[in-house]
Amino acid sequence: KLAMEFPSEDIFLMTTSPVIKAITNFKQVSKMLEEFDVEEQPSSLLEKRYPNIKVIQSGVKQLKSDEHKIFTEDGKEYMYEKLCLCAGAKPKLIFEGNPYVLGIRDTDSAQAFQKNLAQSERIVVVGNGGIALELVYEIHGCEVIWAIKDKAIGNTFFDAGAAEFLIPKLTAEKRETPIECKRTKYTTEGSEEKERLRAASDKPGSALGPDWHEGLCLKGTKEFSHKVHIETLCEVKKIYLQQEFIQLQRTSLTFPKEEKNVEPDEVLWPVYVELTNGKIYGCDFIVSATGVVPNVKPFLDGNYFAVGEDGGLNVDKHMRTSLPDIYAAGDICTASWEPSPVWHQMRLWTQARQMGWYAAKCMVADTLGESIDMDFSFELFAHVTKFFNYKVVVLGKYNAQGLGLDHELMLRCTKGQEYVKVVMQNGRMMGAVLIGETDLEETFENLILNQMDLSAYGEDLLNPDIDIEDYFD
Repeated sequence: KLAMEFPSEDIFLMTTSPVIKAITNFKQVSKMLEEFDVEEQPSSLLEKRYPNIKVIQSGVKQLKSDEHKIFTEDGKEYMYEKLCLCAGAKPKLIFEGNPYVLGIRDTDSAQAFQKNLAQSERIVVVGNGGIALELVYEIHGCEVIWAIKDKAIGNTFFDAGAAEFLIPKLTAEKRETPIECKRTKYTTEGSEEKERLRAASDKPGSALGPDWHEGLCLKGTKEFSHKVHIETLCEVKKIYLQQEFIQLQRTSLTFPKEEKNVEPDEVLWPVYVELTNGKIYGCDFIVSATGVVPNVKPFLDGNYFAVGEDGGLNVDKHMRTSLPDIYAAGDICTASWEPSPVWHQMRLWTQARQMGWYAAKCMVADTLGESIDMDFSFELFAHVTKFFNYKVVVLGKYNAQGLGLDHELMLRCTKGQEYVKVVMQNGRMMGAVLIGETDLEETFENLILNQMDLSAYGEDLLNPDIDIEDYFD
């Protein structure tokens, strides 16, 4: 966007990675909903397309905002007129520095995970967001103990009802064949590649795209398809290495089988996890999929940024941070404007793309001294993804976020086929969750945006025999 608006200006893109993330197969599903793939491409492609962009492959060592200067790790310094920080977020690991704890956020960590999984018989997955959900569904031939702090799976996206709808897919033996992977991976070869993998642990790459697990062979050593045991309402209390555990002289548990009581485990595992519910399980390694924290550390030293409660850099409605000429977009920032009643921030690829595009528009407007309206994508929270091979659309305050007790839910569910939930307040639709091919997303999007009073329709709003789209076209 910046390169198009200012063709004669130099635009520097600083990144630690030899590849850049590009949006491909973009499809506007409705006014607000968009689907796309995220593909890694060599940075030379970007430079070829926009000659005024120069990609600098180096991390940022320091920002001196009062001097308008950036110092990179390779010892160089750059002056800027305007700066946009898009350094994303890094995985919030349950325990830092433990070789048996893997965080998954970028392609390198996903590949390290795949390598470890190939030699594994049992793993423990901790976390309940999108990555944990997909991981548990895609893994086969390996026992999975899944520890979640909530009552039901997928708490970030669903309520307990939607979780119940999805659970049968977790235990089904017959698996759909995975679709061919659409994402290509470009890497540097040879010694540089090894160097990069060694450095990858402390230098987070950019986040994985929505279809990150496709084409990764997520298979353990065993021949069975799928074995998942969920431990709810618990967190990890402690992690023991094998020697520590033997000295403790405590008992760990075998993989729970429904018909039997849980028995002590005779196998010795490389690592043991003690949960807050008192149970201990041995495993080959632990996946920490417990969300992310904004990657602000390289920029805070010596700069007085206003920081949000969630640790992100506060940005106003023009994506400006509290420091002059510095903007931020994506996972690193915290939206600190008064949001629309049906929008909230969530660290997702869709929002990162929208914020990046809008931040560029704001930088252009500020440079040219023009005024700019808030981008319409911030009017309504809208996200489309896939879980357990179902299409999943979440709109507005889909989990009644911030509505208190003053709301009601309406549900329609056909087992194995679709799950529709709407959140109503004072006769108006405030949010919705649509799982399966419901074809209701556009209609519901419009109903949430125009806040029409729907009291007169009552339960008929979700009556499958009534074509609701005809009502509101």
